[in-house]
Amino acid sequence: GRVVGGSGSINGMVYFRGQPRDFDDWAAEGNAGWSWREVLPYFIRSESNPDYAGSPYHSTTGPMRVTHMRRLNPMNRAFWDAMASLGFARCDDFNGPNPEGYGPRQGTIRDGRRESTATAYLRPAMRRGNLTVMTDALARRVAIENRRAVGVDVERAGEVRRIAARREVVLCGGSVQSPQLLMLSGVGTGAELTRFGIEVKLEQPAVGANYHDHLAAAVLMEMRNSASYGVSLKALPRGAWNILEYALARRGPFASNVFESNAFVRSREGLDRPDIQIVFQPARRNPNTFPLPLGHGFAISIVAIYPKSRGRVSLASPDPRTPPNIDPNLLGAPEDIDPLMRGLALARRIATASSFARYRASEVAPGRGVTGESGLADYVRRTATTVHHPVSSCRMGVGADSVVDPQLRVRGIEALRVVDASVFPRVVGGNTNATVVMIAEKASDLMLGRPAPRPFETGEPASRRTTRVPPQPSTA
Repeated sequence: GRVVGGSGSINGMVYFRGQPRDFDDWAAEGNAGWSWREVLPYFIRSESNPDYAGSPYHSTTGPMRVTHMRRLNPMNRAFWDAMASLGFARCDDFNGPNPEGYGPRQGTIRDGRRESTATAYLRPAMRRGNLTVMTDALARRVAIENRRAVGVDVERAGEVRRIAARREVVLCGGSVQSPQLLMLSGVGTGAELTRFGIEVKLEQPAVGANYHDHLAAAVLMEMRNSASYGVSLKALPRGAWNILEYALARRGPFASNVFESNAFVRSREGLDRPDIQIVFQPARRNPNTFPLPLGHGFAISIVAIYPKSRGRVSLASPDPRTPPNIDPNLLGAPEDIDPLMRGLALARRIATASSFARYRASEVAPGRGVTGESGLADYVRRTATTVHHPVSSCRMGVGADSVVDPQLRVRGIEALRVVDASVFPRVVGGNTNATVVMIAEKASDLMLGRPAPRPFETGEPASRRTTRVPPQPSTA
């Protein structure tokens, strides 16, 4: 995410707010002002979503464009039909009051191009006289005097200078760089800082702790049918047309994010909310890093959205150029593997549903020979990957295990806040980018001393609620 706009400039462009109960959990831990009813107005304020004009859960006037993909791959229909055949409900708005079930995703896309905080917020603000954006600059440390942040030491073109702060300093480096910068500034575990020769400004062992991320494992299918996105001789004429239509009109598959459908479901009975995310990719998953799918197939990825494992970010060196040590401790909690295994079993049922029969796809991973709990568990441990949703290394809270308070102020240091995914008390049940934007919207009110918007009222009359029929897969 070391790019203007942060990780939103390189992510999968998925817009998902999270499960409403996630934010009520944040508030229940003592984080006043962070319940679902209180944060929903900030989500709405940030959004411009023409697909749900008139819905109380959406807005058409915010800076960030959110839409459904306009022309879906026809294989999405097979995924939806498979989910329906297995008894799951349809969800036409994953950012509505009940994001459970299967359906098309919403993305941060404007006129066929990526929308990010850089395009939606930063670039318009750069016309103001009170904003300077410095690129190719390295923040070395926050200058702290008498437990107050007074500026930031920045290195650029080999020169180090201090940028003084009259009011406050705000860290937005994400779940890796924000704790690293705090530790380089003398805020962290005292013994560790002393070992690196860093003056301890505040003993705070919670800095870098509680780091966690979403883990995913996938069922991979391959086929000769060329309906999926992919590079092949059979698909060459279609691919050439797709390139041309995108170049001329910003339409077609290149205006999509490929991950066009998904589902949130409960993998077992007794849960109060979905515990797995199912992501459908109508494209073959390459065994290497080549950016375009070679050949044809599809993938059904299972994401365990509420991990119990906790890792840590720690310093590797007092040199800010040296990346910190990141120990995500994935599967450190033995029970974290269970929803992935249940999800993989479900993914196999989806892939072999009658709606997919016409494609005659064969499973290449885990593979037919991988069966039983021990086989699936070994497959998960060998192949599971992060989906890049790291959070909580500067977690918000009211106890000793928190770094920032509910106003996002670093506890024990004046005039210093953190505003990024590192402040999540715990990860939301899904993609994280929309929640980071919400946090930034709320932070702007906190910094300016503006009153929070009125909490969202959930009892709107049905006459005010409008639901747009999402786009259907193309038959072309």
